[in-house]
Amino acid sequence: MRTTYLVCYDVANDKRLRKVFKTCGNFGDHLQFSVFECDLNPAEKIELETALSEIINHDEDQVIFVGLGPAEGRGDRVITALGLPYVKLDAPCYVV
Repeated sequence: MRTTYLVCYDVANDKRLRKVFKTCGNFGDHLQFSVFECDLNPAEKIELETALSEIINHDEDQVIFVGLGPAEGRGDRVITALGLPYVKLDAPCYVV
C-alpha cells in the first residue's frame, strides 16, 4: 500500500541542499521550495530515508516526513494558500 508523505527539509549547505532536492525529485512532486509530495510504499520510504540520511549533516540539517494517509481512495487533493496563490509546478526547478 502506498502512503502519501510531505517531505520537508531545511539544509544548511548549498551543495547538500541541491543533492537533497534532486533526491526528493526522484521520489515525488515538488510543491514549494523545500517541500515535496511523495506517494511511497514502505520499501520506497526506507530507500528515500536512507539516501537522504547519507546526504545530510545530522548535526545541521533536518528532513521531516509528514504522513497524509493512504495514497488511494482519499478523494481529490485540495491545496489552498494564503498570500500568493498555489500554482502546480510543471516546469523543472533548478536550485542554484
